[in-house]
Amino acid sequence: MCFKSRFLATSILLAGTALFLQVRSKGEIVPAREKFSSFPHHVANWVGSDVDVPSDTLQALGPGDFLARDYRDTSGTQAGVNLFVAYFPSQRAGDTIHSPKNCFPGSGWQSLHSGRIEIALPGRAPFLANRYLIAKGSQRGLSIYWYWAHGRAVPSEYWAKYYLVRDALRLNRSDGALIRVTTELGPHEDPADAQQRLLSLLNAVVPALEPYIPR
Repeated sequence: MCFKSRFLATSILLAGTALFLQVRSKGEIVPAREKFSSFPHHVANWVGSDVDVPSDTLQALGPGDFLARDYRDTSGTQAGVNLFVAYFPSQRAGDTIHSPKNCFPGSGWQSLHSGRIEIALPGRAPFLANRYLIAKGSQRGLSIYWYWAHGRAVPSEYWAKYYLVRDALRLNRSDGALIRVTTELGPHEDPADAQQRLLSLLNAVVPALEPYIPR
């Protein structure tokens, strides 16, 4: 499929999603959940400190609940990992989840390589997530993210919007979340080692997210 066709298909999907959600917004179910302000700073062998999200970023994201923390392992032997979780109780027209791949350039990071990996986390079936190797000047970083709604994880923003419409029809819910972890690589560190660091934090954090992202 050529670029023009992909662009047209994407535009139709986004317009259709916005129109459908606007129509279905009346009487929408917004499930009860815990606020991220109560999410533990200490999970397994990781301790986190809150990070301020810039006001312009919050404005661009729209109405939601956001968790932004830098976690470090208690042994002090590993580099830190930034955790960002965005939860939207409703994704009506204009409030759908933004793709992190569009945020990297705005923060000065460029993608060196992108792909997908299969992740197996406690209590959940294996699923695919996005994996980005990024760079800013001499710095390198690794990021993993996926979209999460109603117990279902998907890497594709387009599939996330498809399920958003389907769940709005079947469940009268349009809530959903984005989970992203990012770490900087040491000067001579292999990306595979950085990936293990990200997965180590995810293994500790994801089970604790259960009360915060409703199934």
